[in-house]
Amino acid sequence: MADRPVPRPPDTPKVSVLRRSLAALPGAVVAYSGGVDSSLLAYLAHRELGDRALAVTADSPSLARSELADARAQAARLGMRHRVVTTRELDDERYAANGADRCRFCKEALVSVLAAVAAEAGDWPVLLGVNTDDLGDHRPGQSAARRMGARFPMVDAGLSKADVRDAARGLGLPASDKPASACLSSRLAYGVPVTREALRRVEDAEDALRRAGFGGRFRVRDQGGDLARIEVEAADIGRVAARAPEIAALLKDAGFRYVTLDLEPYRQGSHNAVLGLPRLRAAAS
Repeated sequence: MADRPVPRPPDTPKVSVLRRSLAALPGAVVAYSGGVDSSLLAYLAHRELGDRALAVTADSPSLARSELADARAQAARLGMRHRVVTTRELDDERYAANGADRCRFCKEALVSVLAAVAAEAGDWPVLLGVNTDDLGDHRPGQSAARRMGARFPMVDAGLSKADVRDAARGLGLPASDKPASACLSSRLAYGVPVTREALRRVEDAEDALRRAGFGGRFRVRDQGGDLARIEVEAADIGRVAARAPEIAALLKDAGFRYVTLDLEPYRQGSHNAVLGLPRLRAAAS
């Protein structure tokens, strides 16, 4: 039997608006990665719509295996209807070129697949777990998803990232305090081609850092030319530096030739600095 979340306090006004909007739908296909945003949306859709809600995880080489396993486990624990589908964004040369608009082609592939699932289910809407904080980021995929008819019900209800985490904690969702984890392609600097080999190298490097005892928020970023740039939280910079030979060996075993430690703490979307965009707040992740 699936576990149920612990008893929770009354809904906030924003969550009440969100639940009412979901309850009014004929059904819903929710893009579900297992992160806190999509988990909250998928679970509330499940609560309001029952079997007329379907959480769908898009699987491709850009999704870490650990993330897929976590998404499956959480869906089973919460009793949600869950399906895994395959997307093929890497087959799109525009995506693989890894320009600043890469996310556009990813979201087009995602929404196309989810729309087909939704049509089979009964012409249900496709819902994405976007919150109001996401609107200020460089995310061309959001515009593409909107153009293709996807809906952002948490934005419509006015939920920020903090609102999402608070609601998820109140519901007892396993993902409530899970660090943000964008797709593996986001670890590659713009212009570094997205290949299966590059994605696996980054995934193996980050898995190695976790096994070495580093948790919380960190990234191994591929800067091209076999160069890895490690970003960790401020409290962990000294720890990584003190274990430099060990950490360098781990990342070289993963396939990198050169390993560097960024002296600035982890920040979401640091590759966007080359685009001339304002630096993102660490809290936004």
